[in-house]
Amino acid sequence: SLTAAIDRDCAAQLAPYGLSEGRFIVLFLLDNAPDGLAPAALAEQAGVTRATITGLLDGLERDALIARHADPVDRRALCIRLTDKGKEIAAQVFMQHSTWIANLYANLSASEREQLSTLLNKVAHNLPA
Repeated sequence: SLTAAIDRDCAAQLAPYGLSEGRFIVLFLLDNAPDGLAPAALAEQAGVTRATITGLLDGLERDALIARHADPVDRRALCIRLTDKGKEIAAQVFMQHSTWIANLYANLSASEREQLSTLLNKVAHNLPA
């Protein structure tokens, strides 16, 4: 199926960076939150359980891509931020990912891309919130 082919190709694009789709999403979320995010907020925004986010964070921390810090407002809470290495890897992988996405749509005209977007948005409205 198209979905399976895209998933496989995406995984192949992320593999050289040691990233899964889940780890990629966490890097993306943290890159857009320079002050960091709490693990619960990351789980909610990534659409995964707290147990899943803990596993993702453990792996990213082991690879020195993120660091856990005490929350500056509530020292009992954790705040997750990208490390310098995490920021560097994120910039590289986001650039490559953007190119990959652009290449997926390269053979579509502007009007075809707009039509596809319209159709996919219609389908998305049928999904439960």
